[in-house]
Amino acid sequence: MDTMTSPWLSPTRFSGRCLVSAAVALAGMAAHAQATPVPGRGELLYTTHCIACHSSEMHWRDNRRARDWESLNAQVRLWQGNSGLRWDEADISDVAAYLNDTVYHYPRTPGSGLGLSCPAQGLSAAR
Repeated sequence: MDTMTSPWLSPTRFSGRCLVSAAVALAGMAAHAQATPVPGRGELLYTTHCIACHSSEMHWRDNRRARDWESLNAQVRLWQGNSGLRWDEADISDVAAYLNDTVYHYPRTPGSGLGLSCPAQGLSAAR
């Protein structure tokens, strides 16, 4: 049977089926994109710069230095500085928030993360 004479194999019908298939595929991808959360800035910074040295066990050890929201911010500030990352306050707060949301679950205090001193080193947060 000739493809030009068969109604199922005509170029118009074939194009229509391809269009429907493409629409179904795009709808599936859109649904998947909505279901997959986009990582936040804190998560991206942590996984890019910190995870190589900090396994999940680092955060669960008994002698961890982050004991509350303020000391968590201070530790992120201290270690980003020791690593030469030059993060601004927003980056430090985002990473601390990511760690707090996923690991520590400390209550946050208003205005925390700004201008705190590092208790372990006695360094000013402005450094």
